[in-house]
Amino acid sequence: MPSTPVALLLAAGEGRRLGLGPKALLPYQGRPLVEHALAVLRAGGCERIVVVLGAGAEEVLATAELGDCTVVRNGDWRTGMGSSLRAGLGALPADAPAVLVSLVDTPGVTPAAVARVLAAEGFAAAAYGGRRGHPVRIPAGYWGEAARGAVGDAGARALFAARASELLLVECGDVASGDDVDTVGQWERWRG
Repeated sequence: MPSTPVALLLAAGEGRRLGLGPKALLPYQGRPLVEHALAVLRAGGCERIVVVLGAGAEEVLATAELGDCTVVRNGDWRTGMGSSLRAGLGALPADAPAVLVSLVDTPGVTPAAVARVLAAEGFAAAAYGGRRGHPVRIPAGYWGEAARGAVGDAGARALFAARASELLLVECGDVASGDDVDTVGQWERWRG
């Protein structure tokens, strides 16, 4: 019986534009944002989770309840999301047929959105009003290509561009929001 996809939570950013410290530790609904993101992944059906930490990794490990996740420390987190994606892809178990990539700074992603993308076949991404967002599902056969294109803050953009005709958009706008948190104004809207 094939194994289920593994979730990969990218949570290494320092939140430079926010100026409030590492994004993983932002207080959201009474707990660090990383705990919220992990709870959403678990409730959406993810049984195995790899979380990539960078900025404030020691503080995250000391204060946040991560459960039974595999923790990967990205020492190159300052170079952008691409290094976190590469680090996470490199730590995935060999038996995983796909990875579900999610970002710590998307508090509007819900378990329903995770479940929809997790259940999709092949290369898939959540869509919000037809616009691609997170989480994304990347089959194991694409991991090498995704890692090679993950440079700076680009993440998997090169893979999306090269494989656009293969990408299945899974509409999730009725159950979630794909908005990310990069500015104080965005954060205040989420906290309010």
